[in-house]
Amino acid sequence: MSAPEDEERLLPLTQRWPRASKFLLSGCAATVAELATFPLDLTKTRLQIQGEAALARLGGGAGEAAPYRGMVRTALGIIQEEGFLKLWQGVTPAIYRHIVYSGGRMVTYEHLREVVFGKGEDKHYPLWKSVIGGMMAGVVGQFLANPTDLVKVQMQMEGKRKLEGKPLRFRGVHHAFAKIFAEGGIRGLWAGWVPNIQRAALVNMGDLTTYDTVKHYLVLNTPLEDNIMTHGLSRGLLYKSSTDCLIQAVQGEGFMSLYKGFLPSWLRMTPWSLVFWLTYEKIREMSGVSPF
Repeated sequence: MSAPEDEERLLPLTQRWPRASKFLLSGCAATVAELATFPLDLTKTRLQIQGEAALARLGGGAGEAAPYRGMVRTALGIIQEEGFLKLWQGVTPAIYRHIVYSGGRMVTYEHLREVVFGKGEDKHYPLWKSVIGGMMAGVVGQFLANPTDLVKVQMQMEGKRKLEGKPLRFRGVHHAFAKIFAEGGIRGLWAGWVPNIQRAALVNMGDLTTYDTVKHYLVLNTPLEDNIMTHGLSRGLLYKSSTDCLIQAVQGEGFMSLYKGFLPSWLRMTPWSLVFWLTYEKIREMSGVSPF
């Protein structure tokens, strides 16, 4: 065996397979963040589902079975009616989703930043490149993760179906994947992917662009070092299409119905991003991978 091959075998795995390593590390960080903030995601989903105009299709009295409740009352209601651990119902597919989603978006963004667009000689990465890279990374990550995203939401609603006396649809995560695939084929697993990637593009334009730009600005232009302080500072079956969903929601419940679940969603994004970035940067450091 030649000397270069011997040297390559002696390199750490993070250097031999850098992209695969970053994918796994980001997935680990996303798992920690998801476990810490998942109850808020479940509460948001329950608030958004309650009182949907689409319930009218299932019977005139369906709306009475799901009264509107605020964020706190919804969370307390889940605990009282279903049990404390039900706040994490659907967390397994959510973790699957974020391993794929976060891994895909982080690897894509770094590849675009380091290889496709490239930094300037002064190590400066222009904002416009960061914006485009963030949006493209969000699209790739969400498209890859759409099947797990779909299963996550379906699993979250199983507790509500049980309370309404309806039979449970799934025995578990893998059964949910198999059933959705059997009923809708490969296209069924990507139901709703268009609005999902649109949202992901905007979310990552804000998340990745903000964190990357602010962090490197602080490191290059202030006495702050690349440490935890800097990291903390930076921080369809009922609808024919996304347009059909939008029209029915506004017609049936008014424009403000589009913002149901906004508060828990907003409250979740800040701690999720904080936990994710702090964890991600730390495990990169522990694994011998250069800071993001």
